Amino acid sequence: MRLRFTKWGGKRHHGAELVYLGADDHGDWLGDPVGNRWSGGPNSFVSVTDNVLLVPHGRGLTAMFYGEHPDQAFELYVDITTVPVWDGDLVTAVDLDLDVIRRFDGSWYVDDEDEFAEHQVLYGYPPDLVVAAEAECARVVDEIRSGAPVLADETAAPWRAVFASLKAG
Repeated sequence: MRLRFTKWGGKRHHGAELVYLGADDHGDWLGDPVGNRWSGGPNSFVSVTDNVLLVPHGRGLTAMFYGEHPDQAFELYVDITTVPVWDGDLVTAVDLDLDVIRRFDGSWYVDDEDEFAEHQVLYGYPPDLVVAAEAECARVVDEIRSGAPVLADETAAPWRAVFASLKAG
């Protein structure tokens, strides 16, 4: 299956081929294999570990849970987006710049707030989109601070096992 992010107005951002793993109460889970190429945005990159991506139902975000590796700086990368849309084996969402990132040591930060402010003007984000993105970002921050299960590595662990099993064959 494919995940494709755009910027507001349809400008291509980035995407990749992923493996559908299944769904639970938190949403749909996708596998991102080591060596997978993410392209189409300003920077292409290759996954250095096997990762799992959560696409929550009805929420404006995706959450990538990364495996440990010397070249991998963070454990969790949450993209604040429009609510992802499924169309067969394609998932699309508009990347709204804000990211919440948790490092392996448990520290976290909100990234690209300056880009979010700049793009509100550059791309003409509607006011309701800005409010929704800020609210989703605040919710994610609260979930990380409180250790909410939806963004806990323990929630991703069973999906890592499913992915490893699929890869093993």
